[in-house]
Amino acid sequence: MIEIKLSAKVEYGVRAMAVLAIYHQDGPLPLREIAEQEKISLKFLEQIFPGLRRSGLVHSVRGSRGGYVLSRAPAEIKIGDIVRAVEGPITPVDCLSEPHNDFCCHRKDECLTRQVWEKLRDRINDVLDEVSLDELVEVKPSETLT
Repeated sequence: MIEIKLSAKVEYGVRAMAVLAIYHQDGPLPLREIAEQEKISLKFLEQIFPGLRRSGLVHSVRGSRGGYVLSRAPAEIKIGDIVRAVEGPITPVDCLSEPHNDFCCHRKDECLTRQVWEKLRDRINDVLDEVSLDELVEVKPSETLT
């Protein structure tokens, strides 16, 4: 059986961003509180949030009441934005990565399977880009997104 899995960084990044979406009207939320609520290592969250900040998805606020806030409304942040901020482009095989990476398949033009991997990449991206943080936090765990 083949498994296509997203990393723990992606899973925890999306969960942390969902918490920020729930409390976005309340001001900055310290990472410590997110870590406690989601039972995620604070050290691990500290590794995830710089990428989210660099991608412009969150802002950090310093001070005694500091923490993180979403940079935009939850409805404007897609799950795909978070995944790409944490892990980079979503590609099921190396040959579909950005053209400037170290791996470039010499068989690109005659590859029999490339079209399948491109379709898979596009569908994964479409699904992740259809769901906003707002939609994610509105759904009860027993419901499913459509």
